[in-house]
Amino acid sequence: MASETHMSGPECLIENTNGRLLVNPKALKILSAIQQPVVVVAIVGLYRTGKSYLMNKLAGENKGFSLGSTVQSHTKGIWMWCVPHPKKPERTLVLLDTEGLGDVEKGDNQNDSWIFALAILLSSTFVYNSMGTINQQAMDQLHYVTELTDRIRAKASPDVDGVEDSADFVSFFPDFVWTLRDFSLDLEADGQSITADEYLENSLKLKKGTSQKDKNFNLPRLCIRKFFPKKKCFIFDRPTDRKKLGQLEELCDDKLDPEFVQQAAVFCSYIFRNSKTKTLSGGIKVNGPRLETLVQTYVSAINSGDLPCMENAVLALSEIENTAAVKKAIAHYDQQMDQKLQLPTETLQELLDLHRTIEKEAIEVFMRMSWKDIDHLFQKELAAQLDEKRDDFCKKNRKASSDRCSALLKDIFSPLEEGVKEGIYSKPGGYRLFIEKIQELKKKYLQEPRKGIQAEEILQEYLKSKESVTAAILQTDQTLSEKDRLIEVERVKAESAQAAAKMLEEMQIKNQQMMEQKEKSYQEHVKQLTEKMERDRAQLLEEQERTLSLKLQEQRRLLQEGFQEENRRLHEEIQNLQKKMKKPRKQCCLS
Repeated sequence: MASETHMSGPECLIENTNGRLLVNPKALKILSAIQQPVVVVAIVGLYRTGKSYLMNKLAGENKGFSLGSTVQSHTKGIWMWCVPHPKKPERTLVLLDTEGLGDVEKGDNQNDSWIFALAILLSSTFVYNSMGTINQQAMDQLHYVTELTDRIRAKASPDVDGVEDSADFVSFFPDFVWTLRDFSLDLEADGQSITADEYLENSLKLKKGTSQKDKNFNLPRLCIRKFFPKKKCFIFDRPTDRKKLGQLEELCDDKLDPEFVQQAAVFCSYIFRNSKTKTLSGGIKVNGPRLETLVQTYVSAINSGDLPCMENAVLALSEIENTAAVKKAIAHYDQQMDQKLQLPTETLQELLDLHRTIEKEAIEVFMRMSWKDIDHLFQKELAAQLDEKRDDFCKKNRKASSDRCSALLKDIFSPLEEGVKEGIYSKPGGYRLFIEKIQELKKKYLQEPRKGIQAEEILQEYLKSKESVTAAILQTDQTLSEKDRLIEVERVKAESAQAAAKMLEEMQIKNQQMMEQKEKSYQEHVKQLTEKMERDRAQLLEEQERTLSLKLQEQRRLLQEGFQEENRRLHEEIQNLQKKMKKPRKQCCLS
């Protein structure tokens, strides 16, 4: 990340003021300067559970996000800290610390739900922080996950039945990490040691049954399993004595519990290695400006009473970026044409060939930057602007040629003009001298380089303007007979007709060249669009395969658990049956 965007400390990204969420312009400006793709890690959890400490560790600092040391929640809204990624130099790590959930001073659960939803929408790794073990109380506190389908929409228009498939959410939901603080149990199950991840999986197992109690038990677990196929769990011992917890910012690692220090290091290492770049539908990697737009779009939707919609946010982002892509492509075209075009060009084809080369580059610039160009509206806008630019350059080319030719004619034919004024051609034999002079000067004019496409037309206009002078000199030349005069008049008419035919032919050629250029431009747009659509289709198939794979994994897990549960039940039945069979029969006594 560039040094000018490096933050020495956190900045409030989304303020929570009187139950209303407000985006901080200063934080948005910081995001707008980050051109690298971003890895976004957000942490949520009940207030006063030590979320900020973990985020400071991820930032490589002891201080930064406010830890607080009282029962009051310190973090309000969502705070952001952008730091260079310690393991991926080409990425920026964006840390989001959220206000504590369940703060009694707020008295507004709806506000907590929005903070929870925003953390999921903005992050690529979502950390849920809680105290103690994963028990029913911990699950009940995680009720926000059960409200996600009421808080977030994946599509602007759901399916016909109005229900969105969980796969729609899986495609853009972040990875899920559960951090358990002050964990005091032994990680064992059925007398065997288990990992923290296995502990989490066991805790997320569903109950068989259809009672309301069973449904309440299963709902948060089912939501976590459906929405977050990739899950990870970390446990942490108490960092130090309770009395010293308020001094964590000042305490060095050697003053903390060694187990806790090691656990925090393992957590940070996992986040650095495994947290993915924030990615949108279609494989679009999110950088600072894109994250800025997502923040604004989601908060605006919430404040207007709508549900934040991933599809709408992507479309809003694509409009901004496609508009920028058109501007960038046009800027490239203008810059290259200014550098390489020298007006007037000798021929129209010379101009059109240069236009076509730079037009192709401009389309490539647009294609690299554009995405989700619905109905190709922005590409059509680019095509229209490039056509307009081409026509404008053709107009400028004609004017530059006309101006140069007019200046040349004025300079080259000035001796002829002076001779006419002085009357040197108004004498016997003057007409022949006049015609010879015109041919001499005309030859000199035609030899001049880079006159451009108007050379013949401007020359003929000039000669036509001298027809009355030519006729007058012809009539006053006493050495010519009437027959000679008639022959000369016919010759002049034939020359004029020949020149007109030549200009008409040139005009037809120019029109044909323009038509061919328009067709080539169209074909270039189609060619590059086809190539881009093939790339996008490949990305979409890859994304769909990933989503399907995640869904199949979850289905297999559910089936496996079902088989395990059935096997367990059958095993118990067999054991009970064996016990009954081994039980000795009572003998009857005969008296």
